Amino acid sequence: MNAYPDAGKEMLLFTGNSHQELARLVASRMCIKIGTCSVYQKPNKETQVEIGESVRGKDVFIIQTGSRDVNDAIMELLIMAYACTTSSAKRIIGVIPYLPYSKQCKMRKRGSIVSKLVASMLCKAGFHHIITMDLHQKEIQGFFDVPIDNLRASPFLIQYIQDQIPDYRNAVIVAKTPASAKKAQSFAERLRLGIAVIHGEPQDFDSDREDGRHSPPPQEAAASGTSRGGGDGFKSVESAWPSGISLPESSRVMLGQRTRTVSTGHFEKLEIPLLTAKEKPPINVVGDVGGKIAIIVDDIIDDVDPFVAAADILKERGAYKVYVMATHGLLSLDAPRILEESSIDEVVVTNSVPHELQKLQCHKIKTVDISFILSEAIRRIHHGESMSYLFRNISIDD
Repeated sequence: MNAYPDAGKEMLLFTGNSHQELARLVASRMCIKIGTCSVYQKPNKETQVEIGESVRGKDVFIIQTGSRDVNDAIMELLIMAYACTTSSAKRIIGVIPYLPYSKQCKMRKRGSIVSKLVASMLCKAGFHHIITMDLHQKEIQGFFDVPIDNLRASPFLIQYIQDQIPDYRNAVIVAKTPASAKKAQSFAERLRLGIAVIHGEPQDFDSDREDGRHSPPPQEAAASGTSRGGGDGFKSVESAWPSGISLPESSRVMLGQRTRTVSTGHFEKLEIPLLTAKEKPPINVVGDVGGKIAIIVDDIIDDVDPFVAAADILKERGAYKVYVMATHGLLSLDAPRILEESSIDEVVVTNSVPHELQKLQCHKIKTVDISFILSEAIRRIHHGESMSYLFRNISIDD
């Protein structure tokens, strides 16, 4: 029996090349066919999209996720949306379980907030609505000029814990960094379990590069010696100032490799206080894990080294099994091999991104299907029904 009556009327479901298996699962649950659409690369690596049927006046849902070829996935998504826009589609809804570049949502020195750029491009391409899942930071929703529904995978992961982990009542939910403590707390409260936090693990891998920002001002002796044109490596502003133009006394600055402002006003000099550098404490586990099952929860698992280090310290503290649960299992490069050789007993991820090749390399990887919630979200948006049912019991901290 069709669980979604009239789901195919005035609605089309398309998919790119990033995760066709997930699209087939969603289409199967909705008892509809995937629309005819050809997405391929030309010999010069340009992406070509050909829509094979009319989209005029219809709701078009495009399923695409951030896969290993993330830049190709983004271009396919943008071109497909723009093709539907120029073909007079009524509404275009993007179903993007893993939003690419979502980890680049903060300013890093002279970098940029790339997730804001991606959001702007998606809106400009013609999307009217976005469906995604477990954004790295919920504030990313503010980057979009269109409605966005950030679905949660935690109900499926919690059900997996209850059904597939024997004696889960003897488990403890672990946050591998203090930053992920809220997510761990959410799991622990729903499962009525204890919580542990690993403190001391490096949380910011950005190095303090010698980019000129840490150059200290010259010493007082250097300043006094160069204010009249003397010293090594510095020259006074008077020597560089155009002749015939007077320089205000309060604006004299030293020019050269290092600068310092000297004022003759109310303050003799202005010094910037030095902020003490952070010093990572020795790694430590806050909470009792002895004789228990440790379940590490996070939103993304890509670089597995922090998870392996966390598992090692948990085993040292007495945990007899270590599980890792995450929504998005990117598992790039040698991650499957490292997991296979690690002390982690099992890695549980959803099928928000494809990882069939990784599962062939590591038998510890298990998959939880989230196609049901995606198909239900598509149905509700198409029929104009409320989405609040999909967010029941979800708090602001989840």
